[in-house]
Parts: sequence; structure tokens; C-alpha cells
Amino acid sequence: MRNIGLIVIILGILMTLFTGINIITKEKVLDVGSVEINKEEKTPIYWSPITGLVLIGVGSGMIALNRKK
Repeated sequence: MRNIGLIVIILGILMTLFTGINIITKEKVLDVGSVEINKEEKTPIYWSPITGLVLIGVGSGMIALNRKK
């Protein structure tokens, strides 16, 4: 339980510092003989820094509950 709590805290810190990521996908648009045209699409994913703070609190709670046992 302690290890999971540490992982959740680290994930929370990262989510607080970095509030979004971009996922890049490649899509084949045209393929005629030896000519190939690809399209890159960026899909942003954003979350609130409050989500990271909540995860830090949950991870801290998990570690605190593990110490009481």
C-alpha cells in the first residue's frame, strides 16, 4: 500500500506541474503508386492542476493509513 501511495503522489506532482499533453497521430491521406501523403494530427489532452493536488492528498492518505496498521 505504501508503494502505491508513493506512485500516486509522484503522479499527482507530475499532473500539477504539467497540465496537459499532446498526442500526435499520423493518418495516411493519399497513396498513389510511389506517392504517399501523410497527415499529422495533434490532439491535446488537458486537466486541471487541482486533479494533481487531489492525487497528492490521496497518496498521502494511503501512506498515513498504512502507518497506523
